[in-house]
This record gives sequence, C-alpha cells and structure tokens, in this order.
Amino acid sequence: MGMTITEKIISAHADKERLTPGEMVMARVDIALGNDITAPIAIEEFEKTGVRTVFDPQRIALVPDHFAPNKDIKSAEQCKLIREFAQKHNLTHYWEQGEMGIEHILLPEQGVVVPGDLVLGADSHTCTYGALGAFATGVGSTDLAAAFITGKAWFRVPESMKFIYRGKRNKWVYGKDLILFTIGRIGVDGALYKAMEFTGPTIEELPMADRFTMCNMAIEAGGKNGIIAPDRITEEYVSGRAERSYTFYSSDSDAFYCQEVEFDVSNIEPQVAFPFLPENTRGISRVGDIKIDQVVVGACTNGHLEDMRIAASILKGKKVAKYVRAIIIPATRRIYMECLKEGLIEIFMESGAIVSTPTCGPCLGGYMGVLAEGERCVATTNRNFVGRMGHPRSEVYLANPAVCAASAITGKISSPEEVL
Repeated sequence: MGMTITEKIISAHADKERLTPGEMVMARVDIALGNDITAPIAIEEFEKTGVRTVFDPQRIALVPDHFAPNKDIKSAEQCKLIREFAQKHNLTHYWEQGEMGIEHILLPEQGVVVPGDLVLGADSHTCTYGALGAFATGVGSTDLAAAFITGKAWFRVPESMKFIYRGKRNKWVYGKDLILFTIGRIGVDGALYKAMEFTGPTIEELPMADRFTMCNMAIEAGGKNGIIAPDRITEEYVSGRAERSYTFYSSDSDAFYCQEVEFDVSNIEPQVAFPFLPENTRGISRVGDIKIDQVVVGACTNGHLEDMRIAASILKGKKVAKYVRAIIIPATRRIYMECLKEGLIEIFMESGAIVSTPTCGPCLGGYMGVLAEGERCVATTNRNFVGRMGHPRSEVYLANPAVCAASAITGKISSPEEVL
C-alpha cells in the first residue's frame, strides 16, 4: 500500500523508507517558528537548559506580529525578549516591526517555507503552510524550545482524511467558503488529529491565496495539518521566491485514507459562521437580519493581496454605514505597499474604513478592534469563540472578504449582491 503526501513528508524527515498512521517518530524540522506571544515562553525554557547555541540560526523564524506594534508595556517586553534572542543567536529570519507581517502570510511570501518542508510553529495556524505542499503543524512553546535546541520533534503520524471538491465555484465563493462549509459538515472535532488533504478538480484551479485560507483553518476542524499537493499553481508561486530547494510530494493512488468526503461546490454559496463555533455555518441566503458594529478584513486567514482587492471592489465608491467600524489589515508590508500602488488604500479610506499596519491585533482580541459588551463583528478571521475578539458577551461572525465588505456598507451581514 502506498503513502499519503503527509506520510511521505514525515517519512523523509524521519529517515524512514515508509511509516504508518499511529507510529511515533522523531523527525527533523526545517523551520521552527515563534511569535511575540509564544516565543518568549520557548526562549525562557531554552535558557533554563543552559544550552548556548540554537541548532541552526537559519532555521528559526521569530515574528513580532500579535501585539506589535507594541500595545502596552508587557507586549513591549515580550517583543524586546525575542529581539534580543534573535540578536544573540544571529537569527536569519527575524523581522522588525517596520518590515514584519502576519507570520503565516509573511513566511511563504518571503520564501522561507517551501514545498516538502516540515514546519513546527508555536501557533495553531501554522497549518497554513500546507497550501505549499508542506507538513506544518502547531505545537506548544516547550516543544518549540526543544526544537530550538535539537532541530527535531516527536510526532505521532496522523491518519489522513481526503476532501474532494468538484464543480465550478459560484460568484463570491472563495476558499474561505469551501473550508467553512467543510467545517460545518464535519464539525470542529471532525478531523481530530487527522491530516486534512484537500484535493479534486476545484482545488486544482484554486489560487494560492484561497489554498492558504483553507489550510489555515484545518485546525478549526481539529486537524493536525491541512495540505494540498503542489502543482503548477504552487510552482508559479514559489518560483523566484523560495530561498531553498524544494520537493514536490504527492499521495500514491493506493494510499489509505480513514475517510473520504466529496463536495459539489456548485451547491455552495458564501458562508457565514455564527457564534460561537466555526462549525455553526449558514449560507448567506439563510443569515437573516444580523446588525453589526464592526467589520475586520485581514488576519492570517484572509490578509492576502487578493483579499484586499476583493474588499476594495465592493467598497469602491461607497460608504461604510454610520456607526459601523470597518478595519482593513493588509497582512504584510509588501501587501500594504501593493495596496498603495493599486489605489486600494485610497478606496478604503474614502469609504470610511480604517487601514492598519500589519498585525494579528483584533483577531485574538489583542487590540486594534476589541469588542465591547453586546457588540457584533463580522470578520475574515478564523475563530469566533466566546470572547475571542473582546468581551465575553460580544459576538463574532466569520465570512469571506466580499461578505465583510458588503456588510460594512449595509450595517448588517449582507451578500455582495445587495450592494452592487
């Protein structure tokens, strides 16, 4: 019997000819990632060991993106800690606040993560990099500290689930809608510790931004990782930006999957996830009258240039509804600069939206958009748990950039068709 793409990548990094789900292996890590919330804990644990050097200064990435630019003294201290660690160990991949971006969009953009990599990150949405055909998963800060020292980590090889998407996407339907629909079908624990492999004719035509979005939210179904086999679209993206050589892996035709789920995407409309779980999804036609106070377009889920263009196409020549706050966050400096060149920032500003420097900020209720009691927000972010964006009695609804932009104009969760 053959192996899945996930099994092949882990096998290669564990120096094993083949392996099976459930097997425990020690595997080499290509990139070990931390941010300004998780890396300080890892650094403290690293220092306790007395080890003086990291395993490889070119294979560790530190990104101050959650509470940066510093929102208070505590966040300033956390950013200072990772900055000093990066200086002390001469880390290649550290980005200061004038050049950084949201980590899970920044690293692929900079060519730091490449197809075939095994990536460990002290952030649950590290699974984003599966869009490149890499095995990427989130871990705790102590595991990250161990990876800083050894360049390795223990893994229990996950079983794989295959999700097959067929048919043509409807207008205003993006990767965000495909993954929300999927989570709505299987539930937030439907892929618990499973590799979620996204495949099929629809995926083969899906742009990279949408692929990143889908793999980003694999964790919202409990997945160990999300992954898409690399192809010509992947090659177009990584060619010229990859800083290392890379390997395209794919699943064998006789690989074993613990479950296969098929979708006809022609039956999927824009999706909205209601509080307080990403599985509480409804098609936009079934949302009803949900008034909102805030809109957020950005985050590691939908902060790509393509997402900015979608939002701008809806907001152009229109105004954000009175008493509604619309917050737009390009995910990296490069994306922000391109938005400037294309006139998107002007469109956002003229509509009455706020444009922020790259930051995770409001997604985790950090800053730049914290909700008060009773307030509602529709966002392109990835989670809508109780208190996720602020007060425990606030509400977050998840949707794609087009729905979010349309909602900013009407003051209620709306389809783009309502404003165009």
